[in-house]
Amino acid sequence: MLFAADTTLLSEVMAVVKAAGRTLRDRHTSHARGVSLDEVVAEIHANDDAVLGVLREPLLRVRPGSRWAEDELAGGVLPSGEWWVVDPAEGNINHVHGMEDWAVTATLVRDNRPVLTVVHLPLTGDTYTAVTGGGARLNGRVLKVSAKTDLGAALVGTGQARPGEDERTFRRIGDSVTALLINGLVVRVSVPATMQLIHVAAGRMDAFWQFSDVRSGLVAGALLVSEAGGTVTDLAGEAWHTGSPGFLAAAPGLHTATLKVLSTVN
Repeated sequence: MLFAADTTLLSEVMAVVKAAGRTLRDRHTSHARGVSLDEVVAEIHANDDAVLGVLREPLLRVRPGSRWAEDELAGGVLPSGEWWVVDPAEGNINHVHGMEDWAVTATLVRDNRPVLTVVHLPLTGDTYTAVTGGGARLNGRVLKVSAKTDLGAALVGTGQARPGEDERTFRRIGDSVTALLINGLVVRVSVPATMQLIHVAAGRMDAFWQFSDVRSGLVAGALLVSEAGGTVTDLAGEAWHTGSPGFLAAAPGLHTATLKVLSTVN
């Protein structure tokens, strides 16, 4: 169902996210910032603080009654109602290392389902948007997922959700990459998740999976892919929501085959 109020809200959210993007773009350098772990972490926090100062109050204001999900690395279900799940610097680690794969994202989550999202890439000016029932778009152009049906021809991807995950998760990531290297064509392993999921929504990549429930890295891409005609589930094949422990977004012609391969990973 397309909510007219959400569609009206979209332009306001875009304006806020683009303003935040200008702040993050102005902080970007073509060289890495920080040498020690403490220095790198300080740069990451400085980015977050600067952009949140532009994002938080305007987003809460355009949606009266909405609440703010404070921890961008948190997972699990949220209380009922409307929440802003935001990443002020999605791909922050790339930003502080002078690379270009980063964005600003803002997603309105209603009763643990994303219903509106904006992903803005300040360096290119590209903006990906989606509203439940209204399709996914890049700069206003309708997006469509890949039409592939042969996993052997597929470009797929994964990555870690956060530093310092448990050893079992790291081993599962490695085993899943091996399994998809055997069964697919090419596997990308990179961060952040959103930067891979926009490619799935646009049909440039064919599937993305993750062994984690970090909300801020998945909600935007989940809505973009589903609204672009893709299939989004957990790793048991059930409908995905913010409390799901695993994630798979794929072109519909490849979802079952990808899920079958991933089911062999313990």
